[in-house]
Amino acid sequence: MSISGSMANAISGLTAASRSAGVISSNIANALTDGYGRRELQVSANQIGNSGQGVTVTGVSRDVDQMLIAERRTAEASSADLDARASFLSRLESALGTPEAGSSLSGRVAALDAAFIAAASQPSSEVRQQEVVTAANALANTFQSISSEIQTSRLNADSQIAADVETVNSALATIAELNRSITSLSSSGRDSSALLDQRQQLIDQVSTIIPVRELPRDNGQVALMTSGGAFLLDGKAATLEFSSVGTITPDMTQAAGGLSGLTINGRSVDTGSNGPLSGGSMAAEFAIRDELATSAQSELDAMARDLISRFQEPSADPLVAPDPGLFTDRGSAFTNDAALLEAQEIGISSRISLNAAVDPAEGGELWRLRDGLDAVTPGPVGESALFTSMQTALNETREIESGQFAGSSRSLSGFSGQLLSAVATERLSVELEAGFAAARTNTLKGLELEGGVDTDSELQDLLLVEQAYAANAKVIQTADEMIQILLGM
Repeated sequence: MSISGSMANAISGLTAASRSAGVISSNIANALTDGYGRRELQVSANQIGNSGQGVTVTGVSRDVDQMLIAERRTAEASSADLDARASFLSRLESALGTPEAGSSLSGRVAALDAAFIAAASQPSSEVRQQEVVTAANALANTFQSISSEIQTSRLNADSQIAADVETVNSALATIAELNRSITSLSSSGRDSSALLDQRQQLIDQVSTIIPVRELPRDNGQVALMTSGGAFLLDGKAATLEFSSVGTITPDMTQAAGGLSGLTINGRSVDTGSNGPLSGGSMAAEFAIRDELATSAQSELDAMARDLISRFQEPSADPLVAPDPGLFTDRGSAFTNDAALLEAQEIGISSRISLNAAVDPAEGGELWRLRDGLDAVTPGPVGESALFTSMQTALNETREIESGQFAGSSRSLSGFSGQLLSAVATERLSVELEAGFAAARTNTLKGLELEGGVDTDSELQDLLLVEQAYAANAKVIQTADEMIQILLGM
């Protein structure tokens, strides 16, 4: 081999070693970077005629396990879905409160019961009468507070859906642009690994919101399809549309047109639990807004209706029917018209209030608690029968008219306890599922990291590269010395 041929071989070796050192350094620096795919330099022998003339760098390959990534994305989407549901149920459980807490729904019922008993023992005491008013007002306000928390959760979910739609649209547009850039770089023989990393990160972001499957296309491009079969990207990015609202009331639903659904390229999409978007954080937000929260509101309304009805019957106050009882629907009685029952019950827990006739703050008189809500003048100050009948009405076991417990018989305190128990049971179930999903996600992430950059192996490769670099440098140095000897002859 000639001196010039040796130098050419050594220079190509230096070039390959330099590129390889850069690739290894990038691998080590990004060993824990999400979405980073391990790089490996691709080289081949450079042949001129029948003799080798060094090495040629043919490109940089990106090593990732697409099946493992797909599994990890599915696990992350499921975890995001369950975490959102568990968070809502936890907030709802806190709003209802535990029975031992005085500010809980059960605690307020118990406080009113105690106030009735105390007033019956001393019916002439205005202090005892005021305690009944205070306890009744607190119970009504607790219903309103829980209802407000439920509707706030729905509004927050609605706002989050709008933010998610904006995030997905932006990510899809960027992925489509990256597809084109990757094709351009690949066709010109340049390294597109950095763009592939960026695209993977964006697909990960979309998949957490809406679970997607990544489908390979020609020239390094990919298409994205939801688990339900709707294409979000195939050459051109789809456009998702959603309109958020500024306020939500119990009667507002997607079915009735009060709340927005979701469209993809102008076509409506089923946002239910079995729709094409199921499994990610967006599906959870739709479930909270349209299913979980509305179901919780219905149960709370059923209990508020039961409370109003208990004190609207003659057994609680013989003089009251058909006028409003101790508790009212914003001052009105609960209807007995079967055609209007369902409509009036919606949101009644947000409207329940104490009858103004017995509330001094509203111009009422305390003595009407003792003598009858419709009484015109005070009666005997020692009469305790009405307090006793009201206390009986509060605690009697009666058939529930609506909600998931319809047809069963419970006292009001039993109703509130059953409601809390149902929410707590569902929360525990969802949290258990969320725990399994989180464990699966962490396991898959660990496997992905194990199959990614091994820093120990990369450092060993770097030592070999350094040796190759030194050997090629030595060849050039020797060739230079030989040329200098020849020139000096």
